[in-house]
Amino acid sequence: MSHAETLRSSLGFQVTHSIDLIPKIERGFPFAALTNFVSSTGLSISYAASILGIPERTLARRKKENRLSPDESERLLRIAKLFEDGLSLFEGDREAAVNWLRTPKKALRNQSPFHFARTEIGAREVENLIGRIEHGVFS
Repeated sequence: MSHAETLRSSLGFQVTHSIDLIPKIERGFPFAALTNFVSSTGLSISYAASILGIPERTLARRKKENRLSPDESERLLRIAKLFEDGLSLFEGDREAAVNWLRTPKKALRNQSPFHFARTEIGAREVENLIGRIEHGVFS
């Protein structure tokens, strides 16, 4: 599945190339991107907001404004990509992928992949871990 298809399925976007995301991120994703992600993953909106670092009052304001900030949009894109990578790892089994992403891992300093991915560097580590698992190199 290409990165553009990934976005279509978990965020509800229709982009052909990843580069087309830059103006969307700079404007801030519509709030619907978050609700689409929640719907795709089966996570609660409060859990998704917590891994995105969006406090409850801010979340209510974003919903009213119908737009996420650029930083929140970029973080949402990052965890949506990890969800899609997890989905691929578990051959389309959403429940198994989400369970794996929510469960602490020794290789991630006993944090869950979703929480470890709060930073770009952390997200790269999670992607590397998924790649090692896919290739049978356990850590």
